[in-house]
Amino acid sequence: MPRDPYEVLGVSKSATAEEINKAYRKLSKKYHPDRNPGDKEADAKYKEVQTAHDILGDATKKARFDQFGFAGAQGGFPGGGGGGFPGGGFPGAPGGAQGFDPEAAQQLFDLFGNGMGGGSGGPDLTDLFGGGRRKGRGGQRARPREAVESEVTVPFDVAATGGSVAIEVDGRRIDVKVPAGIEEGKKLRVPAAATGGSDVLLKVKIAPHPYFRREGNDLFLDVPVSISEAVLGAKVDVPTLDGTKLTVTVPPGTSGGKKLRLRAKGIAGGDQYLVFKVEVPAGQLDDKSRELIAEFAKLNPQTPRANAPWA
Repeated sequence: MPRDPYEVLGVSKSATAEEINKAYRKLSKKYHPDRNPGDKEADAKYKEVQTAHDILGDATKKARFDQFGFAGAQGGFPGGGGGGFPGGGFPGAPGGAQGFDPEAAQQLFDLFGNGMGGGSGGPDLTDLFGGGRRKGRGGQRARPREAVESEVTVPFDVAATGGSVAIEVDGRRIDVKVPAGIEEGKKLRVPAAATGGSDVLLKVKIAPHPYFRREGNDLFLDVPVSISEAVLGAKVDVPTLDGTKLTVTVPPGTSGGKKLRLRAKGIAGGDQYLVFKVEVPAGQLDDKSRELIAEFAKLNPQTPRANAPWA
């Protein structure tokens, strides 16, 4: 007879569904086969935890277990159709084949086998009813392994234009396809067929770019310009995501922070924005330069803070 599921999960009979699920997640993670390769004891405990949660995680099964024990939790005994057998009777009887649970039926067979003509060495109820649910090692019902979660850092350009990144699972190199335009925090699923074990969920982190910034599918690039270029206008070369350079015109009278849009030069149809940064000469100016700047200010008076929101 399996252990009491409350004992397995370490919760009381008054535990809430949230407390039951929390205990299950903690123990399932602790004894997961991928964390304990080759550990038979951990594997047994993992299966035990799954069985316990199968009962307590289902409100109907939990209620039946609380009233009737394991037989009730496994298939509606007592009170089901077909003479009270789990799942509602024999195959061929009304409701018999659907929902039949050979494990629960076997428990009844063990209890009442003599009355059914059973005995040592005879067939179990799975044999009698032609199979039943698929089982894994140790006669336990086969269950899919939980997906393993991890993180993967994707190069900026691969996240933008698509491609693949390599990960290593149990010493095996696996190339994971990255769709164009994927965003930070999204998840990529690597199926168990590729890993040879569980599904792997990869949370995406995007490596920063040396000079591009990303906002959604738009790109931003800071473009330094000199005072004379900002005042008089100029033509400057700027990079784009695909590696080519474009010659763009800085309009005369460009202030620091002004943006220029390059249509469809961003990610997946987004735009690229040039953000102009006016660079002033560093260090002390010579007397002649100071005189020229002062004369320029007299000829071109400005009130740059007049329209500031705090003015």
